[in-house]
Amino acid sequence: MKANFDYTGCNVFVAGGTSGINLGIAEAFAKAGARVGVASRRQEKVDAAVELLGRDRALGYSFDVRDAGAVAEGIGAFAAEAGPIDVLVSGAAGNFPAPFEKISSNGFKAVVDIDLLGTYNVMKAAFENLRRPGGSVINISAPQAVVPMAYQVHVCAAKAGVDMVTRSLAIEWGPHGLRINSVIPGPIAGTEGMARLAPDDAAVAKVVSGVPLRRMGTPLDVARVCLFLGSEAAEYVTGAVVTADGGWAQTGAVLDFGSV
Repeated sequence: MKANFDYTGCNVFVAGGTSGINLGIAEAFAKAGARVGVASRRQEKVDAAVELLGRDRALGYSFDVRDAGAVAEGIGAFAAEAGPIDVLVSGAAGNFPAPFEKISSNGFKAVVDIDLLGTYNVMKAAFENLRRPGGSVINISAPQAVVPMAYQVHVCAAKAGVDMVTRSLAIEWGPHGLRINSVIPGPIAGTEGMARLAPDDAAVAKVVSGVPLRRMGTPLDVARVCLFLGSEAAEYVTGAVVTADGGWAQTGAVLDFGSV
């Protein structure tokens, strides 16, 4: 069964949209007809993403989500050129597996600043540029937000915060006609994050064995959920945390970090 969505005439901004899951999301919106803005820290990755998406379809910006001023400048520039933002996707993330006693305060802070503060900065900067009523915000969360994991305390704390931001702002921004939802991707093949969390074939096989659908996900699996949440089909959905994980969280979302 094909899922068809038409975003012709819509503007979509994807923070972190130059690689992995977020690039897959940006690509899906572009193929659905949207004008897409993508952003990440490295200019070369931004340029490559814009080239892939099509220069007639995409605009690129280089900023660090931890820098509120740079985020506001980048998102403001996109809105000034493209118009009000119909769908905002906040997907920048940081992670590394480590036992709590070996995570430095700077390491813990870095993950919280990218995942949680970064989400705040992106949403704060976008607020005045979102189309309302009718705008949709999608925060990319993680299984660690709902499943406690050893060696992931920093990510668990940050992503749980992201989901509470989603729920809280669904209440605050609802009267503006804005919808805010989170998407929790499961194990997604070919991403930098999965390469860190399951670095070899044995680790990948163990992850897949815990997924009821018995396969790794793809960026398109997550993108299709985002296409739905940004569309009129989901116009009464807000404050939701939606999993796209093949049922992985139901089995405990087990990751084996060995001797980390």
